[in-house]
Amino acid sequence: MSDSGALAPRYPVAPGSNFTTVPFGQTPSQTVGPYLHIGLPWPDGPDVVPAGTAGSVDISVTVLDGNRTPLADAMIETWQADASGRFDHADDPRGRRTPTPAGFRGFGRAVADATGTATVHTVKPGALPAENDMIEAPHIDVGIFARGVLERLVTRLYFPDETEANASDPVLSGLDARQAAKLVATATPTGYHLNVVLQDENPNGDETPFFEL
Repeated sequence: MSDSGALAPRYPVAPGSNFTTVPFGQTPSQTVGPYLHIGLPWPDGPDVVPAGTAGSVDISVTVLDGNRTPLADAMIETWQADASGRFDHADDPRGRRTPTPAGFRGFGRAVADATGTATVHTVKPGALPAENDMIEAPHIDVGIFARGVLERLVTRLYFPDETEANASDPVLSGLDARQAAKLVATATPTGYHLNVVLQDENPNGDETPFFEL
């Protein structure tokens, strides 16, 4: 139909005044995305520690959609304790202190490549205290941004060489064994890798556990 003004209907609607019709027509449904991260990355965003830091590792995360298709426009953020399990933050109940190793900043941001994989350069965190005198196993919190994701998804990455600590971790122990296993990374020549599956129609499928903050 022709456009006769800024408020002219764009899609036909049936006339009526009984509040059962939409005055200006319903906007056609569209796919959400692609996710635009223009301006969000910065050159050393993936470097949680400076290059060449002793004991540093590469943490890679591959983001897959419900069809197991890699999402090349995904972006991840990571945040973690330092190598001693401490935070350079006033909210750390043990008190704020200079993080180790030198140059550690605790936060990373990286965009995915064509394989849906984003990588940050960091150090393995230490264990940290939790409520009720429990100890959280070394882990990295991972935020996921991607097409079709209206709010950031948050999951965790645990380490395969921390079997004893993982067994008593309050978060992992709250999941069944199959779900908990999805959060444990695999070792790589330069660090660790985790696959994140955004959804699965099968409730017992491969969807990664996500958490509310």
